[in-house]
Amino acid sequence: MNHQPNYILEARNINKYFTDPVRFHVLKDISFGIEKGEFVSIIGKSGCGKSTLLYVLSTMDTNYEGELILDGDLISGKSNKELSAIRNEHIGFVFQFHYLLPEFTVLENVMLPAKKLARKSLHQIKEDAMNKLELLGIGHLAHKLANRISGGEKQRTAIARALINEPTIIMGDEPTGNLDSKNSENVFDILKNLSVERHMSLLVVTHDMDFARKTDRIIEMSDGRMNPET
Repeated sequence: MNHQPNYILEARNINKYFTDPVRFHVLKDISFGIEKGEFVSIIGKSGCGKSTLLYVLSTMDTNYEGELILDGDLISGKSNKELSAIRNEHIGFVFQFHYLLPEFTVLENVMLPAKKLARKSLHQIKEDAMNKLELLGIGHLAHKLANRISGGEKQRTAIARALINEPTIIMGDEPTGNLDSKNSENVFDILKNLSVERHMSLLVVTHDMDFARKTDRIIEMSDGRMNPET
């Protein structure tokens, strides 16, 4: 009997074109899925389309052809308002640059997406945010301003923020690109633990082959296509 994958995220025949200054086919018939608890990395040379693909998959770019399914629901064609709500509730983001608000404390930064979602009381959000910081080993930094902590600590704070709404999937764009090797390893271990212990699905674009080799699956891209073996 064939195993039917339980996809958390599925892309079907995704095509995307850039039109300025000339029409260019940047994503070419991309189809793949990510299962619950799977940790997937996307690699490829600069300009191969991997970051463009991530922005399509994250619903931040809606100008594409094909279908995107998140947790069983077709989300292609939804309005910007609907997609904004889907992103906030179901997708956690970790970028190369942490995008923390420097005038806010670490705790306040982590609370922001949950305050926007407004599903819980302020007291509960604060408690959840503290739990996430403790999970990542930085609870002691909760009341420090975000501009007063180290680069590795900022990235842990960004991961805590990505986790606050208990997302369906975490997406990362070069999450270790700004870190030294020790902090890169720490961030990988945190993400891997989320996959193994919490069965979270993760999709990360990276140039770091050491990082990619330790994930469950590598998707290699070149010239806007996925290589057949991935």
